[in-house]
Amino acid sequence: MNITIVDYNSGNISSVINSFSEVAKNNVNIEVTSDLNKIKSTDKVILPGVGSFNDCLNGLKSNKDLFYSLSTRVLKEGVPFLGICVGLQLLADYGHENIINTPGLGWLGGEVTKIYSENKNTKIPHMGWNSLLFDKEHKLTKKITSEDDMYFVHSFHIKLKDISDRLAYVNYSGELTAIVAKDNICGTQFHPEKSQKVGQIFIENFMNWSP
Repeated sequence: MNITIVDYNSGNISSVINSFSEVAKNNVNIEVTSDLNKIKSTDKVILPGVGSFNDCLNGLKSNKDLFYSLSTRVLKEGVPFLGICVGLQLLADYGHENIINTPGLGWLGGEVTKIYSENKNTKIPHMGWNSLLFDKEHKLTKKITSEDDMYFVHSFHIKLKDISDRLAYVNYSGELTAIVAKDNICGTQFHPEKSQKVGQIFIENFMNWSP
């Protein structure tokens, strides 16, 4: 199996590489690349994201050939796709970070808005460990329970148009989407690569996922 982590200058993704490689244990070929030929032939795609919605989106769309190949591979050919943190948020119709109504990829209906709380004791960004609450069972969440904590760090979150696309959420100033899955597309607001053992379980589930 070949898994491609898309390189589009989204920030330091060394922890993503290391965590996926550790789970793979040389049984899976994992490569960070923007090479179009490798993306066209890969078995699975991972889109990490570090920074703001606008910066990540501009970085991805600045390479039109990369953006076209990625869209074709995921939307038309159905390759399993995982977006992590901002990589998930980019799937929305619109983002409202820095610039209001910035068009996203539109692969999932919804918009990305700032986390808001009327409680002054609720700190923004949402940073640290939080337990998942599940909407339904799914192969991506196999062996993960509500007693397990994932690591989050974000000030913005995705508000889904269709809540049936949500697999899990966390309670933090209301319900914040934690995992989405629609057809061959999935995403996490948390960082599985920073979530230790339970994050590795999710990574393994993604590697074994055949939508």
